[in-house]
Parts: sequence; C-alpha cells; structure tokens
Amino acid sequence: MTTKSRTILVPEYMQEFACIGSACEDSCCVGWRVDIDQSTYKKYAKSRDVEFKPLFNKNIARHRSEPSSQKYAKIKMDSEGRCTFLSEENLCKVQLSLGEGYLSNVCNTYPRSVNSVDGVIEKSTTLSCPEAARLTLLKPEGIQFNEIEESEDNKVWIMKQIITNNPNAKNKLTSYFWNLRIFTIQVLQNRDYTLSERLIILGLFYQKIQSQVNEEKYEAVLDTITSYSRMLEDPSTKEYLMDIPGNHIVQMKLCKELMDYRFGHGFKSSRYMKCVVETLNGIVYTEESTEEEIAQRYKAASEEHYSPFMKEHEYILENYLVNYVFKNLFPFGRNRVYDDYVMMVVHFSMIKLHLIGMSGFHKGLTMDLVVELVQSFAKTVEHNGTYLNNVLELLEDNDFTSMGYMSILIKN
Repeated sequence: MTTKSRTILVPEYMQEFACIGSACEDSCCVGWRVDIDQSTYKKYAKSRDVEFKPLFNKNIARHRSEPSSQKYAKIKMDSEGRCTFLSEENLCKVQLSLGEGYLSNVCNTYPRSVNSVDGVIEKSTTLSCPEAARLTLLKPEGIQFNEIEESEDNKVWIMKQIITNNPNAKNKLTSYFWNLRIFTIQVLQNRDYTLSERLIILGLFYQKIQSQVNEEKYEAVLDTITSYSRMLEDPSTKEYLMDIPGNHIVQMKLCKELMDYRFGHGFKSSRYMKCVVETLNGIVYTEESTEEEIAQRYKAASEEHYSPFMKEHEYILENYLVNYVFKNLFPFGRNRVYDDYVMMVVHFSMIKLHLIGMSGFHKGLTMDLVVELVQSFAKTVEHNGTYLNNVLELLEDNDFTSMGYMSILIKN
C-alpha cells in the first residue's frame, strides 16, 4: 500500500536533527510541567497494562482549573523535578515499553514546533533542546529553508496557524504575511550591516508598519517594504546607524531588571542559574557598587571579551533571530506587529546581557558557552508565556517600548 506524502517547509537543520537521548546534557523530561492532552489521557485511563496502569493512576493528574483539549492533565514530577516516567538512564519508560503511540502530543512533538500557513505544515525547533540549539546556532552560512516530503501518517500537533488569503480575516495585515516574513529574514541575514544595525532597521520598519495598521492603510505596506529595501542599498544608511549612541548604564539596568523580574515567575533551571551567577560575577554586580561602576565593568567586558568573539561569530545570534522569526510566525505572534518586534528585542538583549557578563567571567566566550546560555535561557524564559506577557506590560507601563529605548537595548 502506497503511503501518501505531504510537502512541508523546514529550516535545513531539521533534516539533521535527531534526539540524542540519554547523552543529552539537559533532559527535556526534567525541570518543567509536562501537559497531557485529552486523547492521551483517555488512552492512559483505559490502559490494561499491569505495570503502567497503576503508574498512570498515581502520576497523572487532571487540570482542574481551565483545562483544554491540549492541556487536559499533567504528569506529576518527583522531588527533583524529574518526570516520574523517566528511567535512570534518562529514557522514557512509556515509549520504551508501550511505544511512540502512547506519547502525549507534547512529548511526541518536542522540541519540534509545528505551525500551518495556508494549510502547509512548517516545522522548526525550540532552542530549549541542547542538540537543537547546536544545530540551529552553529551554522556559519546561516539558516536556509527547504521544502521536503514527509508521510501524512506522521503525527502533528499544530500550535499556530495563519490563513493569508481569508477575505473575512479580522487582521487585514495577514494577507501580507509572506511579504513581511521574507523582508524580515532578508534584513536579519544582510551581513553588510552589523546585527544591531539590522535590528534597528527592522524596528524603524515595524514602527512604520504599525502606524499604517493603526490608520488602516494596508495598501501602503508593499511600498514601505520597497522603500526600506532601497534604504538598505543606500550607503548613507550605514552612517546614520553608526551615529546612533549607545548607553551602557541604561542597557545594563533595563536588562538586569527584566532578569530580576523573571525570578518572580516560577521555575529556573539549575543550568540557567549557573549562567546567571557567571553573568553577575563577570561584571562584579554587587550591592556595594554604584550603577556607574557596574556599567563600566559591563562596558569593559563587552569591548574586551564579548565583541571580539561576536565579530567572528555574529552568525550565531543571527541564526537565533531567524529561527525565532520562523518558529513564532513573526510578526503575528501578538495583537500588534510592533509588540512582536519589541519582544524579539527583549529576547536578544537579555541573551546579550548574559553573554557579556559570562564573557567577563570566563575572559572570553566559546561556542559551548553560547549554546549553554541560549538553550537554558530558552528553557527558562521562552516557555513561560505569563512572564513574557508581563514583561510587555511592564515595558509599556514605563514607556520603554519606543525606538529610542529599543535602540539602547540593542546597541553596544
């Protein structure tokens, strides 16, 4: 019998990815909540397996507060935060004994992120998986995208979807999704400009797009893309961007506040905590020091240790941002496209703050250190929707979302 196939869109690293199982340095089955979808919960409830039926009854708990079909129940973690179905070798007992068909949607999909655009499946990875982070970040040539074939029998759990040609769409901007996505990725991969300059250009662009959306001038979007494409080819643009001043005191203070704010929002992995300690020690962040003294050490770490490494390896953070854009269906992850831009800058600037501090601590950076930070940051921050929503509210309440403040967060 011939198996039907479908065409899907993926970053090329997806064709290389495979779980490394017990060899992984930060198991995805440790340190956070694992939700069980309703279909899998019913399958567990009906299980007649002598070994697993009592384990399912003991270790699976229903969500009593606002359950959904995808978040219907959860696995109880042990006192060390490990999944109770995890073996001593860090392998899943359910999959080993009962097969992949008994995995929940979350466990079967992770670290893959699955979206749908006009009915076409898109797959990428979240960088909270160490192996996925390595494959995504450490590509000097940048991220390319391929259309590939896969069996229609492959189980997919679609997390987000967009229909670009819906005449009744509430958000009229979605018809320009592909124009905006392609332009955004082209800018992020334009190495004629530094990554900071690329982000500032995108900020000015999305500020303009947001203004057009507010005035319902959707027909002006394509002209704006053309205008900014020409601007990228104009040599004077580079001079203008170089004249934008940096402010280490404000940058460091803002990012540190966002980092502190994270500690009021639940779980922090020990791997991430190690990075935080190195960040603070790397700039000698103490109560006795003044903001000016800390900012001077932050500036010195940036110039002496962070910048020399990133000058040769800026593609790492470029790849992070390109993957972020693709995975999150940017700029349609939030109600306003400019808000989506702000949150991308928040992720970038917080990663940069950590790396600058860590570079001061280690007197330099390595590929392994960058992967460790990005992966543990993604696990701690990117999967916490409540924290991210609160961050945006915090920035808006303090008028920190202007391009002036975004430029300060971006530029060193």
